[in-house]
Parts: sequence; C-alpha cells; structure tokens
Amino acid sequence: MKKIVNDPESVVEDMLDGLISAHPDSLQKLPDTTVITRKDAPITNKVSLVSGGGSGHEPAHAGYIGNGMLDAAVCGEMFTSPTPDQVLEAIKAVDGGAGVFLVIKNYTGDVMNFDMAAELAEAEGIQVEKVVVNDDVAVEDSSFTTGRRGIAGTIFVHKIAGAKAAAGASLEEVRSSAEKAVANVRSMGMALTPCTVPAAGRPSFTLDENEMEIGTGIHGEPGIERKPVAAADAIAEELINKILEDIEFNQGDEAAVMINGMGATPEMELYILNKKVNQLLKERGISTYKTFVGNYMTSLEMAGCSVTLLKLDKELKSLLDAESSAPAFRV
Repeated sequence: MKKIVNDPESVVEDMLDGLISAHPDSLQKLPDTTVITRKDAPITNKVSLVSGGGSGHEPAHAGYIGNGMLDAAVCGEMFTSPTPDQVLEAIKAVDGGAGVFLVIKNYTGDVMNFDMAAELAEAEGIQVEKVVVNDDVAVEDSSFTTGRRGIAGTIFVHKIAGAKAAAGASLEEVRSSAEKAVANVRSMGMALTPCTVPAAGRPSFTLDENEMEIGTGIHGEPGIERKPVAAADAIAEELINKILEDIEFNQGDEAAVMINGMGATPEMELYILNKKVNQLLKERGISTYKTFVGNYMTSLEMAGCSVTLLKLDKELKSLLDAESSAPAFRV
C-alpha cells in the first residue's frame, strides 16, 4: 500500500486538522469530535443544514460547509457512518433557533444513526427535519442499503437546500425544496480500479487489467455488470441511457450535469466523457443549463466516474445559481 499517511488508524483526525489549517477563517472543528462547522455558527434564526457520512469521499462532506450550503458536516471513520452522539453534537452546535435540516445519503448506518440523533435533538427541544438522498439508478438494493444508494447527486441537494435556507426559508420550506431536488436527481457510476482503505491495507475489490465495473457505489459496492473496458463514448452512453430510463425528460427541459471523478480519474478523461454526455442530451432535446466537472464525491483513489442529472425548474435553477462560499463549491 502506497499512501501519504502517518498512522493508518489516524487518517481522519489528521485530515480534519489539515482541513482546518487550510480554511482557518471559515471552518472550525468541535473539540473531541469529528464534527466540522462554519466558524460563524450558529446563525440566529436561520435553518441550519447538517450532513455527513463516512470519510474517504472528500471533498464530501466538509468541503461543502459555507454560506449557501452546509452549516456542519459529521465525518465518520473511513467508509463508516458517524455515531448518533457525533451527529447530535453537530445539530446542537449549529442550531440557531429556526431548526436543523439533515441531508442523509441512503446507507443503512447513516439513516439509522442520523434518525437516532434527530430523535435525541428533538427531545432537547430542537426541531429537526430531514431528506434521504437515493439518486443511484444502478441497483435497487445493495450490501450497504435498503433501496437505492445516495451518491454524487447529494451535492446538488446540499446546494438546493443550503441556498433555500440562506434565503431565510422556514424548515418546512427547506424540506420541500430538498425533496424536489431528490425527486429530480439521478446518478450512475462506474469503476476502472478499486480503492484501498488505509487501515485495511488492501483493495476493496479486484478488477482485471481489461475490466471495468458498471454501477459501482462510492464504497466499491458491486454494480450491475463487469465487462471489458470500453471507450469513453460507450461509457457515457451506457450511464446516460440508464439514467434517462428512470426519469422523464421532455423536449426543451433543462438539466444541471455533474461529471464526477471517483478520486484518481484525470480531469482530461472527465471532460472527454462530458463531451459525449452533452452530445447525447442535445440529441434528446435536453438543454444543459450548467455543467460541473471534477471530484465532488470520491472513493479514495478509485479510478472511475459517475454522471448526475438534475432536472430543473425555475425554483431549482435559482437556488443552483445562488451564492455559495463552500471551499469545494463556490458560486
């Protein structure tokens, strides 16, 4: 295993300390936790957003803390859900009196632990609402989930809900906009190589040199098919076709597109993929409103990508365009 780490057991703590060192004016770490918050939290009378999950998906989720997106991120151990008490500490730290909204990826541990934290917070008088993101069209159930997984489309939900909260919306209004985003976002990914969790010291799965996996999750979960490596255009077509089988787009509809790298994919390859994705959308009469290309939700050093489409209406376009000061998503 070749990685730039110290002790494999302390990578999350070391990473978070380095993150704070990079953004000391805007981010802070709660003592004795793996919770990162805005430095100006809590903000009085603003709905606060909390998300999180296992580490190893950087810049998700702490990279999305800032005005117009998250107020806090709870960072679990590698590919492991944060505990309920850590999530509760995040909720309490950012509650400004208008309630706290949780954005949860649909993984069994995340859903269970965030739900438990919400119940504990409500027992302390904090109003909490939530949304569960399940944008992955590849598989209905997996080794980590009941129902569809939450993957890179979660970033669009952070943006939509965060912008709504920043505009002064109520907790119910934030939930309504977030639910609209979840209903209109779809993603699908693929992998060329596995990743290695530092503490494990070996790849999470194996692929032959000439193989790729279609439909993998962000933890290296199995996809729907293992097949010979194909050209970028063929990969783009397979991912887009699967997405468009699952959500209805009409002629003239607009979409936000995210071409997400899994950690080790050069931007060159992501842009090559994006060329075909935009061509395919144009052929179907779908207008690309905005395109995001880069590493948004990774899987350590996995080589591969995911494609996300967010079907837009007037409200979602406005919220997507709203200001964000988050380090990994500046608008």
